[in-house]
Amino acid sequence: MQAQLNERISLSRKRLLQHPLYKSIETTAHLQTFMQSHIYAVWDFMSLLKALQQQLTCTILPWQPVGNPQLRYLINEIVLAEETDEIGEGQRMSHYEMYLDAMQAAGIETSELESQISSWKSVSQVLNLTQGSELPEHISQFLNTTFSVIQRGKSHEIAAAFTYGREDLIPEMFTEIIGGLEGSGVDIDLSKIKYYFDRHIELDGDEHGPMAHQMVALLCGDDPVKWNEVITVSQQALESRYQLFDGILKEIKS
Repeated sequence: MQAQLNERISLSRKRLLQHPLYKSIETTAHLQTFMQSHIYAVWDFMSLLKALQQQLTCTILPWQPVGNPQLRYLINEIVLAEETDEIGEGQRMSHYEMYLDAMQAAGIETSELESQISSWKSVSQVLNLTQGSELPEHISQFLNTTFSVIQRGKSHEIAAAFTYGREDLIPEMFTEIIGGLEGSGVDIDLSKIKYYFDRHIELDGDEHGPMAHQMVALLCGDDPVKWNEVITVSQQALESRYQLFDGILKEIKS
């Protein structure tokens, strides 16, 4: 079933990895525009992560062992790095906070954004706001796709969005973005955003990607219905990311 999944999503994956956005980030203003939209993808990635942890481990009291110990290990190991990664000199922060730090280094004021995101207290609230005009359409549809999967509460679907819409994709995608930045007209210190990209390329390519694939396989087993749902969600996640990048590219060109 894994081979069938890879075949079914291969065209959507290839199309996304060839998106023209990567080579269109040529100035500081372009990079800032990209980061101001992409931060929502960084944040909802963390929401997918924690949704999986809630599904696959015990996060309430009193504690009881939940489900498959191997699944508990896989998700907890990924959470450890994504939520409390080391950034040097004994300091740690989540990858969301790391991205905010990189935005600030790029000259972007983030206080309003942080206040906005911290005010969202439930899945239903996020879904409701994606139906309004509070956010640009390319961001709204992306969040709606992610949080609709979370709201359905099927762990194999959440793992599919996490794995094939994120972990399996990010190393190649971020490599393309870094390639676009090199030799561009960006005239600010890129060390923090490059560290963020490089860290994801390292973690997701060598560790988290294979662990996420194993997680999907364990959750689906030999159930063809679950595998078909994984294929559907994976394709939706890839298409949603393409629309997000289309919207960012449109903003850059305007």
